[in-house]
Amino acid sequence: MLLKEYRICMPLTVEEYRIGQLYMISKHSHEQSDRGEGVEVVQNEPYEDPAHGQGQFTEKRVYLNSKLPSWARAVVPKIFYVTEKAWNYYPYTITGELTCSFLPKFSIHIETKYEDNKGCNDNIFDTELKEQEREVCYIDIAYDEIPERYYKESEDLRYFKSDKTSRGMLQEGWRDTQNPIMCSYKLVTVKFEVWGLQTRVEQFIHKVVRDVLLLGHRQAFAWVDEWIDMTLDDVRDYERQMHEKTNIKVCLEQQEHSTTNPSSLDDIEIHDKARVCVFFIVSSLHCPSSVSFLNR
Repeated sequence: MLLKEYRICMPLTVEEYRIGQLYMISKHSHEQSDRGEGVEVVQNEPYEDPAHGQGQFTEKRVYLNSKLPSWARAVVPKIFYVTEKAWNYYPYTITGELTCSFLPKFSIHIETKYEDNKGCNDNIFDTELKEQEREVCYIDIAYDEIPERYYKESEDLRYFKSDKTSRGMLQEGWRDTQNPIMCSYKLVTVKFEVWGLQTRVEQFIHKVVRDVLLLGHRQAFAWVDEWIDMTLDDVRDYERQMHEKTNIKVCLEQQEHSTTNPSSLDDIEIHDKARVCVFFIVSSLHCPSSVSFLNR
């Protein structure tokens, strides 16, 4: 198990980001759901917790049918997916064990809290995990290098300026001068319990997690003029519309595949299982739809 705490500052308030996060996730998931791949919303409904109060529960499946190379597709089920269960009690959220439909040794758990500060709260996670050793990683949405495949000039926050809020362009050291400013604190636990690969794979997964968190938070601000005038009811309506459209795109393709007999991993040699596992994790976390569950 490898535990890291990520701190991502935004030129927004916590209340503003509540709308921006929902908008970004819905828009991005719909844009990237194609060819039967993407995010299917299984459940999205109000939920009440005795400790955290009113919230929203969602269950999603992220399909990745053609992300693996041809040799791996020959030995894994024709339909496979990552399951995400999330409880949103904003400004506190829990993304439960993200698990693969055929890979029980792999999971990601994310606990998130949001505060109106520049990432200076060292005691925000007051849980049993507080005393566990972990690395604190700061992510700069404007100046951290983003993988080339994710880069868009319109989302480069060094040069983007919002017409509606007049915020931006973000200069070096912007976190010390920006007002308003908030921070997304994310405690991310990665488990990959495969002997001989655990340490290297868990470290690599965290590298990709960082890239995806950087992308999602960049987009939330780069799209600010699209959502800043929305109310919570407005963005929930938008979310429902996008979910319906996305489910149609994803599910039609899955129905075509459902008639095919799935393969099994039971008889594969252990080293081939490991290769499949590594390729799957790389593919799932590089899939842009992973913005949905990592940034919730």
